[in-house]
Amino acid sequence: MRAFTERAITIITNIPEGRVMTYGQIAALAGSPRGARQIVRILHSMSKKYKLPWHRVINVKGKIGLQEEESFTLQKMYLQSEGVVVSEAGEIELSLYQHHPIGEE
Repeated sequence: MRAFTERAITIITNIPEGRVMTYGQIAALAGSPRGARQIVRILHSMSKKYKLPWHRVINVKGKIGLQEEESFTLQKMYLQSEGVVVSEAGEIELSLYQHHPIGEE
């Protein structure tokens, strides 16, 4: 496994309940500021194997990025069950819920 992938998995695993991070934020912390799409790939291919809290990762606009209705609804439900307020359109207030790990620049 590549170092970037290992760092990304560690970052995702450590997102606390009731908080979110963006794909780009995780990519930057893992060492690739332009690697947001790689985070999508990691979540898609490794969430089950590593029990990643995939539902805590959203897009840079503070929205659920999943387009498929069932996945969108599931992510919204998981976030709401952790106390995150999610609008009907899947919007989350980043100023309230975004996680900033210690050492994040």
